[in-house]
Amino acid sequence: MVSEGSPQRAGLSDLALELAEKSAAFQSSLPESIAAALPDLVRSMNCYYSNLIEGHNTHPIDIERALEDDYSADPEKRDLQLEAKAHITVQKWIDDGGLEVSPTAPASIIEMHCRFCELLPENLLWVAYLQTGARAQVVPAELRERYVEVGQHIAVSPGAAPRFLDRIHAAAA
Repeated sequence: MVSEGSPQRAGLSDLALELAEKSAAFQSSLPESIAAALPDLVRSMNCYYSNLIEGHNTHPIDIERALEDDYSADPEKRDLQLEAKAHITVQKWIDDGGLEVSPTAPASIIEMHCRFCELLPENLLWVAYLQTGARAQVVPAELRERYVEVGQHIAVSPGAAPRFLDRIHAAAA
């Protein structure tokens, strides 16, 4: 999402077009069996790295086991497997055309959040605040009312979240 006035916009747009063309050429060159398997593989890979960024280290083999409903006896590991499965389930729903409006629309983001949270184990619907020890429940489809830190990242304030979502959507339009 590069602003219209940016001097880099034309060059980046050209690169994006070139990437799309090369991607389409690559995809059409693949045997059907490989092309059919790639979306599942990419969803699992995205899940692994996305969760790792959040500090949730679920090994790829444990993600694959979760997709086969083969869960660990360790409750913490099992919860992470369920989180990974929820992530992949929602991503597949999006990939299969589940969204009725743009994925950047606030309503779409809220629906994705709801679908994801509804698949999580109860234990993962609580956020702990390290400095105070307080805990807050994550409510599916509701924007948060408290400040959030993920690692060293401090998210936008709760009051700014609706405006932030609107801005993302406007920039993507």
